[in-house]
Amino acid sequence: MLCQDCKKNEATVHLTQIINNEKIVLSLCKDCAANRGFHSPLANVPFPLSDLISSLIGQSPQKKTDIPDITCSRCGLTFEQFTHQGRFGCGECYNAFRSRLEPIMRKIHGSSLHKGKVPVTGEGDPIPVREEERLEDALKKAIESEDFERAADLRDKLKAVKEAHLISKDEN
Repeated sequence: MLCQDCKKNEATVHLTQIINNEKIVLSLCKDCAANRGFHSPLANVPFPLSDLISSLIGQSPQKKTDIPDITCSRCGLTFEQFTHQGRFGCGECYNAFRSRLEPIMRKIHGSSLHKGKVPVTGEGDPIPVREEERLEDALKKAIESEDFERAADLRDKLKAVKEAHLISKDEN
């Protein structure tokens, strides 16, 4: 494919931008991309990110598996393309690839759930986090999958969170 700007050189930089749910795709040569101010944030990375992601998935980039490929319904990115380029095409990709991403997140972070930091109000009190809802959802999933040991643990944690929430309400 030729560069869309100079129409002389081979396009090696492929940019996809989504603005207001409208997808814009540019295929440029390295020089034209640099003229527009685009450069790869991974240009100086000493190892290929796609190899890292593929190794976490348990396959090599060259090796095909019998697992059917998943495609994002919004941007059309396939999971195989994601493993090669190491980034999503849009915000919906995470939901589309969730079933395959969770094991990767557990390998990298030790958990597939990101808790983050709790924002603080002006008085210094933390804003209540929706821990009860998260625990209730996890409890339902554990029961559905018949993981009763995990369900019992989640039930106890949920009870403790609810009691702590009631105590903090009573103090106010």
